[in-house]
Amino acid sequence: MTRDRSLDIAVTGVSGRFPGSADLAAWWEALVEGRVLTTRYDERRLREAGVPQSLIDDPEFVPVHGHLKDAERFENALFRVSPREAEMMDPQHRMMLECAWAALEDAGTSPLGTPLTTGVYASASGSGYLRAMLAGGGLDPMTLEDAIHGNEPDFMASLVSYKLDLTGPAVAVQTACSSSLVALHTAVQALLNGECDQALVVGAGVAYPQAGHLHVPGGIHSAAGACRPFDEHADGVVAGSGVACVVLRRLEDALADGVEPYGVVLGTAVNNDGSAKAGYYAPSAGGQEAVIRAALEAADVHGASIGYLETHGTGTRVGDPIEWSAASSALRAAGAAPGQVAVGALKANTGHLDNAAGLAGLIKALFVVREGIVPPVAGFTRLNPLLETEGSPLYVPSAMAPWSGPEPRRAGVSSFGVGGTNAHAVVEAPPAPAPRSDGQDRPRAGYLALLSAADGEALARSADRLGRHLAAHAPAPADAAHTLATGRAALPERLAVVGRNTADLADRLTAGAGVLRGRVPETGPAPLVLAFPGQGAQRPGMALPFAEALPGFAEALAECLGAFEPGLAAEVGRALHDPAFPEEELARTRLAQPALFAVEYAVAAALRGLGLVPQAVIGHSLGEVTAACVAGVLEPADAARFVALRGRAMQDCPEGAMLALGCGEDAARELLAACGLPLELAAVNSPDSSVVAGAPGAVAEFETWLAGRVAMHRLRTTRAFHSALVEPAVPLLTAELSGTAVHPPAIPWAANDGRLLLPGTEVAADSFAAAARNPVRFTRALDALARHLPGALVVEAGPGRTLSALAEAADLTAVPLAAGRAARAEDVLTALGALWTMGQSLAADRLCAEGRPVRLPGYSFAGPRRTAPEAAPPSDTPGRIVGAPGPAAPQTESTGSGEQPAAPDPADVPALVAGLWAELLGHQEITADADFFALGGDSLLVTRLARRLSAALGVRVPIRELLLARTLERQTEVVAALAAQAPVTAGAS
Repeated sequence: MTRDRSLDIAVTGVSGRFPGSADLAAWWEALVEGRVLTTRYDERRLREAGVPQSLIDDPEFVPVHGHLKDAERFENALFRVSPREAEMMDPQHRMMLECAWAALEDAGTSPLGTPLTTGVYASASGSGYLRAMLAGGGLDPMTLEDAIHGNEPDFMASLVSYKLDLTGPAVAVQTACSSSLVALHTAVQALLNGECDQALVVGAGVAYPQAGHLHVPGGIHSAAGACRPFDEHADGVVAGSGVACVVLRRLEDALADGVEPYGVVLGTAVNNDGSAKAGYYAPSAGGQEAVIRAALEAADVHGASIGYLETHGTGTRVGDPIEWSAASSALRAAGAAPGQVAVGALKANTGHLDNAAGLAGLIKALFVVREGIVPPVAGFTRLNPLLETEGSPLYVPSAMAPWSGPEPRRAGVSSFGVGGTNAHAVVEAPPAPAPRSDGQDRPRAGYLALLSAADGEALARSADRLGRHLAAHAPAPADAAHTLATGRAALPERLAVVGRNTADLADRLTAGAGVLRGRVPETGPAPLVLAFPGQGAQRPGMALPFAEALPGFAEALAECLGAFEPGLAAEVGRALHDPAFPEEELARTRLAQPALFAVEYAVAAALRGLGLVPQAVIGHSLGEVTAACVAGVLEPADAARFVALRGRAMQDCPEGAMLALGCGEDAARELLAACGLPLELAAVNSPDSSVVAGAPGAVAEFETWLAGRVAMHRLRTTRAFHSALVEPAVPLLTAELSGTAVHPPAIPWAANDGRLLLPGTEVAADSFAAAARNPVRFTRALDALARHLPGALVVEAGPGRTLSALAEAADLTAVPLAAGRAARAEDVLTALGALWTMGQSLAADRLCAEGRPVRLPGYSFAGPRRTAPEAAPPSDTPGRIVGAPGPAAPQTESTGSGEQPAAPDPADVPALVAGLWAELLGHQEITADADFFALGGDSLLVTRLARRLSAALGVRVPIRELLLARTLERQTEVVAALAAQAPVTAGAS
């Protein structure tokens, strides 16, 4: 009978920090090899950790721990946490943030702004870090409040939700050792109840400091310093430090989105022993057996289908026989055959990870059923004779072996907490990946890979690691691009690279060749301006790179061609898509102008679909019509008909020629006056560039006369635009426009007469006819744009880079989409990547819609070491991790005398405010335009700032004023103004 899979839950992402392992791959390799990953500290390391010499010399002290490397490091800037706040935060909470981020990335979900309603279910061990700070003494009430928020378990789930902008339930789960597996159960129920669409379950168990334990005879800690579950030499548990996280989704939802799960959670159960046991700390065979039975029932599977059991496995004399008996009874009663179920015990490798133990065991079980490999129990020698083996379904593997159990591969995971809260989960191997639909593997001209980070060093590390991963694993390039575009947060430091295939992307990422780097401006993305070139930019096949690179381009182009009469549409279509189309034919005005308009309009439409929405437009000559259309002045169909007529009318005008000069307007007019030829100034493109036009003979004579006086070159045109030679076309254009609806622009439009037409400005229909005759004042139009939108970013939305060069000459940043006559789709993608690195909002997911999520390396965490100066270890307590006293306590915020401090001269206010910023935030270098909240401040910290300022200056500093001011410069101005007043009262509002 087929199981109902509607209640199955997919594990879509995992992350973990475990002893002795650089990453999960290394961890799994160590488990398969049966390696013990705990650390035995020498005396030097113990002293460096702060362990008192008296304890080191104690014969009962066991210097063994599952050591977690770099537990004090934290990428605080990534999470908008100030250095000072980071120092006050328990390392468990810090690593939970980083592991949550990594797990979401592993699940192919952006850690910031995911569209899925995501719940957080978190658990952490008691805060040794907080106890150390309290033991250090001297925490004033305000600092103590900060310390509590950053260390107590009540706040950890909400902290993750807040920092990652997750809007589902945020629940802290605390049931001692079983906490994280109970959190898994809670998350599963929330998904099934529809409380969230995605659940993030994270657990941490990190000792502070990491050192060892004091063995107490008869206690649970190992005297030998080795955890040997189910072994005849088992003498107790060894502590370890670790953090684990999984991401869950309903299976049908995950598969619909193309996600390949690590495995499937079929059912979970939680119960408590009650009082039917030897004591509060004692385990109960009845409770453990009941929870396993309940999980199997919830999973709707028989014990005969289970091939592996990841046990709680403490390696204690009392605990092991009870757990073995309970699991044997439950599985045997559910149909498991003798010797069918291999037993796993992660604690033998890593030590007991406390509140993270359940999730760590779950991840191990998921790897077992996914890979089909059963690791040995590390250090196992011979079965504990106290275990009842007669007819038991369980056996302890002493060597790595391939899966030999039932199919599909299923496993159970147990986790039991001190006090009796028991949890069990049943998991299954992931379903076979769905085959790709037709066309998903079709090669493309290029793929855009995007990476970002909070700082440049992290970005460089991520790029190198990604490049090496792509080279080693060769995922489909469309999948890699899709995952990076949709499953990563867009952070300030950015990198973009384009490649033809996976190997190409890998080579460029590792070598750095062709990689674009940029940073989002502190003030936000620059205003985007689209610039549309005029006649002369055309070339045969010019639509191809846009059609290959820009989704939506082909549809918009077809719409535009549909507005032309059929014969012209067919001819323009051939010219746009056939690089072999005769160039001289396309140069004719009747084809060139409608062809350019069609391409430019389609490019603008495609860019808008990618989120690149212009805040202003500008066009050159014919491009002005496209700009007016994009600005909403002309309807697309009306603009297309007008351009077609414009091209025919100008084709019927007398032949002419145009000559570009390397000088400005005044110099060009002087040259024209000096030569005496019948030529006109047709365009002023920049302070050092202008164009003259006239009859071919006159232009040729002018060239000869110039004879090196100024740089010059002929334009590719057979008509003298913007001169008297095109006047015959003006009446026809005016007549056509008389029946055309013209609207005020919806966005600023820089017209060729040099005016900037703002939204709502009335536009005369016949102005488009006059513009064909009048000179192009492009430099004035650019200047008007630059004044209205300082720092604007100009994107040349068409073939060539002529307008980009003019914009750069006007001190504007410019990006041509298809520079050069041989532009390819790769060039268009590179331009889009450049825009993204500059902070533009690019809907990159549309560029790789055919891809699906794959496993790629995530954020490269290597933050600075953060330790509170107040931190000191707890007192020497048997069975506890111990260390050494910390430094002297910091000064409190109180003056101690109760008297109002003398108000300093207002000239000292800048130093006072800057000093308090540095003290409260922990940043040592702060610029005048720095934002208090961007540096990790919050409303609570503003309250403290106001209180300190009020006490120092003897005036009331309103919190609201500081909240509104935000930057150091503005807050300093506010405080200086208050300080200039007579003292009123101390204290914050």
